[in-house]
Amino acid sequence: MRFGMGYGAWTDGPFGGGRHGGPGRGGHEGGRGRRRVFDGGELKLVLLKLIADAPRHGYDLIREIEGLSGGGYAPSPGVVYPTLTLLGDMGLIEEHQSEGTKKRFAATEAGRDHLAEVAAQLDELFARLRKLADHRERTDGAPIRRAMGNLRQVLQHRLMRDDVSEDTLHEVAALIDDAARKIERMK
Repeated sequence: MRFGMGYGAWTDGPFGGGRHGGPGRGGHEGGRGRRRVFDGGELKLVLLKLIADAPRHGYDLIREIEGLSGGGYAPSPGVVYPTLTLLGDMGLIEEHQSEGTKKRFAATEAGRDHLAEVAAQLDELFARLRKLADHRERTDGAPIRRAMGNLRQVLQHRLMRDDVSEDTLHEVAALIDDAARKIERMK
């Protein structure tokens, strides 16, 4: 089963990418059958809520969302930073005193008021992140990815030999099909 979202797609299931090695971080979207975790308006609310909780810069926000989702979703900088600019233009956040070169943002009074108006929606959005984390925890596919890599290596080694017959190809296909049927029938 594969789910993915725009804005830093995530892929679920045993062959999902995660933070490294595939989808999971912004900008590394695969594009097959993807849904978004948040639309632009929803992401704005999530970012605003996190900023209202504590002044943050963009990278902090990306890491916090990734943590809340159990690594299942991380919005890309290419979405986060323009959204921060928009929130600033809307008067919902402002630059906060910070050390170093990174801009930190804090929620304005108008931003806090807006969050109070959409509290129920925020609860649903953060529940969505928790659900991603829970699902990801249940479906950690590291052992499956290792086994699939092992199978791929064995197949490449065996099928690259000069003495591979059509019967051998059919026998290998039958073994793989048999394994697929057994996995499908598992309870």
